[in-house]
Amino acid sequence: MFNGIIFNQGKIVKISKTANGINLFLKSKIKLSKKNLGISVSCDGVCLTLISVKKDIIEFYLSNETINRSKFSKSKIGDKINLELPLQFKQRISGHICQGHVDTISRLSSINKHGKSQVLEFEIKTTLKKYLIEKASILINGVSLTISKVLKNSFQIWVIPHTLKLTNLSMLKKNDIVNVEIDILSKYVKKFINEKK
Repeated sequence: MFNGIIFNQGKIVKISKTANGINLFLKSKIKLSKKNLGISVSCDGVCLTLISVKKDIIEFYLSNETINRSKFSKSKIGDKINLELPLQFKQRISGHICQGHVDTISRLSSINKHGKSQVLEFEIKTTLKKYLIEKASILINGVSLTISKVLKNSFQIWVIPHTLKLTNLSMLKKNDIVNVEIDILSKYVKKFINEKK
C-alpha cells in the first residue's frame, strides 16, 4: 500500500531479460539494505518486490504479465523511475490510497505551461473513462495527482513546480507513455452501484 508521494528516484542501469520477464536494476539513494529484501516498492506506480541490494543498486523482477500491463515494456537504460516505500502503521497519508496495481498505460497528448506549473493531458480508454471524476485522485507514474478536467477521450491534471522537481513527470514529452492507476474507491463504488441495479 502506498500514498503516491514521491521523495526518491532511481535510474535504470541494467535490464536483464529472461524467458519469463526481466530483472530491472536501479541506482538510487533510497535507503534500503538486505534486511529489506522481499518488501514491496512502488516503481513508477507498479508494486514490485525487492530481490537484491548491492550498495546503491537495487534489483526487481518483472513478470511478462507486469511488463505487458505497464510502460516497462518500453524501458531503457538511463530512464528515471519514481520510487516509494510502502506505508507504515501510523504514517501520515498525504496523497491517496494506492495499491501499485496499474490499470492501464496512457499517452501524453499535450503539455501546456502555466507559469512554473504544467497542465498535462492524457488519453484514456473509453472503458476506463467511466471511473474518472473531476477533482478525484489518480496515480500517474506513481505520483498522486488530482484530475482537473475529464474530456471526451482524455483527462487533464495540473502539476505544480514542487511535484515537477521531485518526480520524473518533469521529463515527460508529448507522446510519452505513463502508468495509470485509477482511484480504488472510484472502482469499488462503480462496481457496487452496477451490482445494485
